[in-house]
Order: sequence, then C-alpha cells, then structure tokens
Amino acid sequence: MPLRLYDTMTREKRDFVPRDEKRVTMYVCGPTVYGYAHIGNARPVVVFDVLFRLLRSLYGADAVVYARNVTDVDDKINAKAADEGVDISVITDRYLAAYHEDMDALGALRPTLEPRATAHIEAMQQQIAGLIQQGHAYAAEGHVLFATDSYEAYGKLSGRPLDEMIAGARVEVAPYKRHPADFVLWKPSKPGEPVWESPWGPGRPGWHIECSAMIESELGLPIDIHGGGIDLIFPHHENELAQGVCAHGGAEFARLWMHNGFLDMAGEKMSKSLGNVVIPHDLLKAVPGEVLRWALLSAHYRQPLDWTEGLIEQSRASLDRLYGALQRVKALAPPTAEPPAAFLHALADDLNTPKAAAELFALAKALETADSKDKPRLKAQLLAAANLLGFLEQDPDVWFAGAADDDLRTKVEDLLAQRLDARKAKDWPTADRIRDELDRLGVIVMDGPQGATWRLKEPA
Repeated sequence: MPLRLYDTMTREKRDFVPRDEKRVTMYVCGPTVYGYAHIGNARPVVVFDVLFRLLRSLYGADAVVYARNVTDVDDKINAKAADEGVDISVITDRYLAAYHEDMDALGALRPTLEPRATAHIEAMQQQIAGLIQQGHAYAAEGHVLFATDSYEAYGKLSGRPLDEMIAGARVEVAPYKRHPADFVLWKPSKPGEPVWESPWGPGRPGWHIECSAMIESELGLPIDIHGGGIDLIFPHHENELAQGVCAHGGAEFARLWMHNGFLDMAGEKMSKSLGNVVIPHDLLKAVPGEVLRWALLSAHYRQPLDWTEGLIEQSRASLDRLYGALQRVKALAPPTAEPPAAFLHALADDLNTPKAAAELFALAKALETADSKDKPRLKAQLLAAANLLGFLEQDPDVWFAGAADDDLRTKVEDLLAQRLDARKAKDWPTADRIRDELDRLGVIVMDGPQGATWRLKEPA
C-alpha cells in the first residue's frame, strides 16, 4: 500500500519514498511561545500527529524522527518579557508548558525532538557564515541579509515570481538592502532585548534562519517531510528553502512539502482584531480534547475548516456514536488486529481523514449488527483504526460519565434501570418522571436499539 501525499512544491500527490526507511525524518514548524495557542495553531499539530502515527505504523515507532521546533526568541516574546520585567525564559517556559498541556489534551503525541531556537544560535551563525562565503548573503550596518537574487529558484515553492511576491508582501524598506526582497538573517538587538555576540556585531537571529539551522543540526539534510500551515509557505518556508539549499551548494533540502489549510471562524478569518479567536486552553475546560481533535480532522487537511458551535456538537455526537458501539460490547475481549484495508487506504490517500472517519462508522455499524462470533474481531479492528487517528482511547463508561463521581454514577445507573422497567411495563408517566429527574441531575440519556447510554451535559 503506497502512501501518497500532496507535495506543495510539485502541486501533485506523490508516492512517499523516504531517503532511509530506517530513519524517516519530518519537521513541522512549532509554536512561538509568548501566549496561549489558538485553535488555528492546533490544526497542524493534530494533522501532523496523524501523519506521525501513520508513519510509525508503516516504518516502525523507532524509525520515525519527528522534530517540531520552539521559537523562544521573538519580538512579541521580548515585548512581553519587558512588560513583566522578567527574562524571556520566564515567558517561554510558562507558555511552552501550557502548549504541551493543551496539545496533550488534544491527543497529540509528543514529537521525537523539540529543538529550541536559543539553543541553536551557534548553528545559525555557522550557516550564516557559509551563506556569506558562498555569495548568498551580505553584511550591512550590523545586519546580515540573504541575497534573494542570488538564488534563481527563489519563489518556486510558493509559485510566484519575485516581483509579484514583493508587491504582495510587507517588505521592510531599508537603505542597507541590495534588493527589496532580501531578508534578515542576523540583526542588531534593541536595548533590553536578548543579545548574542557574532562576527557581524552583537544581535540576534532572524526568524527564517532558525528553522533552517535547526533542521540541519537536528535531522540532517535532506529531510523527508517539511510541514506547517499554508500561511507559512511564503515567506517563511520559501526563505527556509533558499537558505538551506544555498548553504550547501544547491543540495536538496526537503524531499516533500506539506501544508494544512486555514481555519475560519463562521466564514471569517480568525483575528484578534475581530475578537473571534478561540483558545483551546479555555475551550478544554468545557469540551473534551477528543471532541476538539475530531473537529480539527473533520475536513481534509488541505481544505479550509469552518469552526462553529455546530461543528463541536456534531463532533461530540460522532464520538458518542462510536463510544456507544464499544460500550455495548464492553465485556468482549478483542484479539490483536490491524486496521481494515479500506481504512488504511483512506489514510494513505493524502491523509483523507473524512473518508477514514466514514470507515470508522462502517466498522461500528458492522460491530453492532454482526453475529456474536464476529464481534471480537470487529471490536479489535475498530479500536486499531480509531487509535491510529488518536480516538477511542478512553473506557466508554468513563467517556459517557465524564466528571461524574461514583455516587452520581450509581444513582444514574439505578434510575436508568428503573426507567427501563417502567418502559417495559408501558408505564410512560413514570418513565418520563425518571427522565426529568435525570435531566435535573445534568444527565443526557441517549436511547438506541441496543439500550440507553448516558453522559453529563457539558458545563455552560
């Protein structure tokens, strides 16, 4: 079964063939840690977590090296540290811990490596020196800039001519630039900002050189997959590519580029100025992380995703359906099984998670209608497939009970048994009275052909 992935560079789906099957490398641009991540930041985390899981299943857990960097020196970090009167590490450590907590709650596996920019300053300076030596960069007034016109393929990744990119981007106009599109590799630090000594004067690195240096230092070149959000194609990834190729005499930098689509809020671009930013750190207080994960994977990763209350409700209902199927066969001990071929083909076709989800529902339906002898196998296949996507890893009873304590669970189960007896006796007034009592307890009852399940209402 070939794994086919869409390559931004070639604008087509290609068979994925790693450089070395015993060491498959993937790099994804990670957080700039100056505040809580928003839900749009979480989309690439979840998307590339699915790819990480799939690659591990294909090549072996120890054969896949996944690096996701941490940008821990940045203008916004510097500004927040200055406002609080603390070192930048206080800010970055605080928000990296929150980021880990939130992404863990979304079911994302920790990457193999998590390089931090401030730990790779020497590697950045070495790469900058190499670019200067080869005529691809120049020093000017305490800055070092990449000479974009020295790299003929500049613009190939984003697919736009250089003049068009300049017209469509916010280009810093500076007298020391040789060309308007030239970008900063090293720059002087402002008073009070972090500073490192360098051959070109005291200062700090530009944003783009950070990833190029960390990729080379941590993974080696070329890497198999470079991922991130579609907003990073230009200028960040375009510049990363230019630096990485030119620093090594035109050598290959990344074999395949992948980018996930935008996340919109009810049809509008998410923006702090519009006041429509959703923060998982807050949302997770009321909504299970698995629900948010389902929502983020509900559309194909390359397509835009419209984030709405309805999407969250639909995602919760989808997971209720799958957990319900498992709950009704809770007593069955499943054998070891692999995900079905149809499910694997969906994922192997450029991470088609909507189609993969449809295969989960098909498995759940087959599980509920199958003969008893087939149920253990189908349960095992459902769990194996769902786990590859990062779902159904909880006990079904725990999923439905949520935060209910033992006393509440006992009371609810007793009331459901009484309600079942009343329904069997066609005592509808009693059955309705019990349902009203369950409603007052904050319990939602879900009747199905295999019986009733329940869960707590989400906190308001």
